[in-house]
Amino acid sequence: MLLAQRPADKHLAGGWEFPGGKLEAGETRFEGLARELKEELGIELQEARPLICVRHAYPERKILLDVWLVTAYRGKPQGLDGQALRWCPRAELRDAQLLPADGPVIEAVLALE
Repeated sequence: MLLAQRPADKHLAGGWEFPGGKLEAGETRFEGLARELKEELGIELQEARPLICVRHAYPERKILLDVWLVTAYRGKPQGLDGQALRWCPRAELRDAQLLPADGPVIEAVLALE
C-alpha cells in the first residue's frame, strides 16, 4: 500500500496517510480521485473501486474520507507536493503509524481477499 507523509504546511503535518485529496465542484468521486493522484503523485488512474467512507472528528476539523482501492494506474508515483512516499506491506499497516482517521481504512484493507 502506498503511503504519503503530509507536507509541513498542511493540517497534521508529518503524519502518514493514504494519498488523496478534496473533490472540486462538479467532479464525480472517480474524477476527483484521478485528478488528485495526477496532481500529487503524477500517475494516471485507470481503474479503482470504492472501499470505505469514514467520518472522523479531529479537534480542529471534521473530515469525510471517501477511500478507493486503486487497481490499475500508469506511471511511477512521485511526491509532487514535496511529500515523502513509502510502500507498506498490507500486513504491516497496523504498525505504520497512520493518522487516527485511517484506523477503519486499515481494517477494511486488511479484510480484502
